[in-house]
Amino acid sequence: MIKLEYFDREDFKQLIEWMNSEHLITNWAGSLFRYPLTEESLDWYIEDTNNLEKSDAFIYKAVDTKIGQTVGHISLGSISEKNRAGRISRVLVGNTAERGKGYCPGMINAILKIGFEELKLHRISLGVYDFNKAAIRCYEKCGFVKEGVMRDVLRYDDGTYWCLIEMGILEDEWRELHKKKKKETTTDCKDC
Repeated sequence: MIKLEYFDREDFKQLIEWMNSEHLITNWAGSLFRYPLTEESLDWYIEDTNNLEKSDAFIYKAVDTKIGQTVGHISLGSISEKNRAGRISRVLVGNTAERGKGYCPGMINAILKIGFEELKLHRISLGVYDFNKAAIRCYEKCGFVKEGVMRDVLRYDDGTYWCLIEMGILEDEWRELHKKKKKETTTDCKDC
């Protein structure tokens, strides 16, 4: 099970270790960070976060509660109280050997619960580069719908351009999916 906890300075070292290439950093954060990731850039990243009165962003580490270890990173930002909207970004399952174990859907579902239940958002969006098929499958599994493609939005160092798929989910869609999953769990567990 995934639990989200606020990301802070104590978590810098782990994230820096995970960010071991320019390609990975660009895929994770677009042009927000450059390789190598540094503590100074992360100081700026967390400044005035995790407090809705001071910031429009919440930054988390994802902890696997079974083993008690940090396994990923995720943020929910661009929060607009007026529009009741937010945007998921910087999603990362840290250790490549841990991918495929359900951490990504666990992280996404946990942040959607925060967004829709705690922050009372109506819409949550995200962007994912079109070549990241595993992430796209994860987001669709969690109820996100493809809303469009922004062509050639990022020019990578090798001269190629990356396209960004915009995805979104509305609170009613999430609640319906959440209710359906709860019902399936109850139905599957006849002897519980």
